[in-house]
Amino acid sequence: MKLTTFLTQNMQIMLIAGTETPYLTLEWSMSLLLNNPNTMEMISNEISTHIGFDRLLQENDLGKLGYLQNVINESLRLYPTLPLLLPHEASEDITVGGYSVPRGTMLMVNAWAIQRDPVLWDEPNKFMPERFDKIADQDRYKMLAFGVGRRGCPGVNLGYRILGLALGTLIQAFEWEKKIGIEEVDMTAFYGLSMAKLKPLQVLCKPCSNMITHIL
Repeated sequence: MKLTTFLTQNMQIMLIAGTETPYLTLEWSMSLLLNNPNTMEMISNEISTHIGFDRLLQENDLGKLGYLQNVINESLRLYPTLPLLLPHEASEDITVGGYSVPRGTMLMVNAWAIQRDPVLWDEPNKFMPERFDKIADQDRYKMLAFGVGRRGCPGVNLGYRILGLALGTLIQAFEWEKKIGIEEVDMTAFYGLSMAKLKPLQVLCKPCSNMITHIL
């Protein structure tokens, strides 16, 4: 394979992976927040306390917004954009959970199932961002939205920054509410290579009065 072809293919993969996954996660996050308005208010209060409304949220502010990060993690736990991680291959004969896995076997990791496993998580189907307030190092293997270890996504830090900036700015700069007549946002998923909402999110918003000058 020519070097130019190799580089072109890798750039295409990075562009696709770096655009689809963030917007899907943002849609799931906003849907969860609209169904849990108290949680959205807590994020707004956190932004008000640590940043205020005299300027827009910046990347170097993200370290102050722990609850916002919890919400992103909980959204990724409940609705990972890649419910099945990229295929792996067993490098040697091994036994896992009583099953014999010969060398060369193609392995698929079900991140969605692991992240909703009641053995690993309390009330696994419930939206509880505060569960990430105290997550131990050994628990990081329960969260597989970006993979883990040597084969983990190289863009994990960039992904968290993009999600934090985008979601935080949307909450800081706009007031959000469900469409008239809708009590709950439909959280039905469409399962494919990536996991999107079956019904795209439709929502009402208006600029916050104290942020209009910064938005325009």
